[in-house]
Amino acid sequence: MSGSMTEADGTGGRMVEARYWKKLDDKRVACELCPQACVIPDGGHGVCLGRTNRDGVLFAENFGRCVSVAMDPIEKKPLYHVCPGHQVLSVACNGCNLRCDFCQNWSIAQRKAATSPLPPDELVKLALETRSFGVAYTYTEPLVWFEYLMDAGARVHEAGLKNILVTNGIINEAPLLELLPLIDAMNVDLKSMNNDFYKEHCLVDGLEAVKRTITLAGERSFVEVTNLLIPGLNDSEEETRELAGFLADISPAIPLHFSRYFPTNKLTAPPTPVSTLRRAKELASERLHYVYLGNVGLEEDANTYCPEDGTLLVRRTGYSTEVEGIEDGKCSGCGRPADFLWCEE
Repeated sequence: MSGSMTEADGTGGRMVEARYWKKLDDKRVACELCPQACVIPDGGHGVCLGRTNRDGVLFAENFGRCVSVAMDPIEKKPLYHVCPGHQVLSVACNGCNLRCDFCQNWSIAQRKAATSPLPPDELVKLALETRSFGVAYTYTEPLVWFEYLMDAGARVHEAGLKNILVTNGIINEAPLLELLPLIDAMNVDLKSMNNDFYKEHCLVDGLEAVKRTITLAGERSFVEVTNLLIPGLNDSEEETRELAGFLADISPAIPLHFSRYFPTNKLTAPPTPVSTLRRAKELASERLHYVYLGNVGLEEDANTYCPEDGTLLVRRTGYSTEVEGIEDGKCSGCGRPADFLWCEE
């Protein structure tokens, strides 16, 4: 169900009627945006904090409401194969449809936080003023901003800019397929290849939804994947091989980022040993062309090399990026097309 009904949100902005929901009895509604399948009573809101039931109608309370705005290196997302070396306007809504006990941004993702209005036309204006190549929807969970993504994303494209999604991938198939034509690139955070991990540590039955998101997006957009390795929870060699195999079956050119975990929020496991990340990279590289390590500060694990002849294509030191071995979109050594999404200069 969807509609165009709007009403003031009391803060100078507006709410729009949500998409993907149905009416139940007693003024309850069932949200159908993601696998959480929230049943929301009158006056309540979903797990994501952004969709609220008012008198039996589900509204996107978060429409045009922004909790964070910044200019970031695209490599920070992390997206290493999208417009390397460029800055991107980054925005976030308040809320998330997961409750990960290791969330680094829990203060704006898992509780109500102050927001400011940023209507779609103002977002585009800001992107143009900052000379950003596009907009990255990031920090929290942009998929729970669905109505805003659909509206703002279309306007971003009309302005000749790119839409970048940094997401957990937890969304139902129908809304995903409607959204994907607007998305130029995304980084999907695949947290584990074990659904019990999702149930225990993220409070969702979500693995199959994430795998579906990566598969469908891989056919329509440019995709990179991040996996935060947590000692004793999702860092086994068996799981690493399974993850690499899943991605390789879609495309061995999908970049995979193994990120080092540090204790945060409610999880107190020790930091991931660097040796664990190095072993994960070694195993995943048997199936994938591009495997990177994050939060370790080791330059050689952030560089991009040609999978054909080993030519250094892109050198990265922190967030400083230099394209070295690519000419006319190809490896300068062997001529193999480089697996990148480029920006128009």
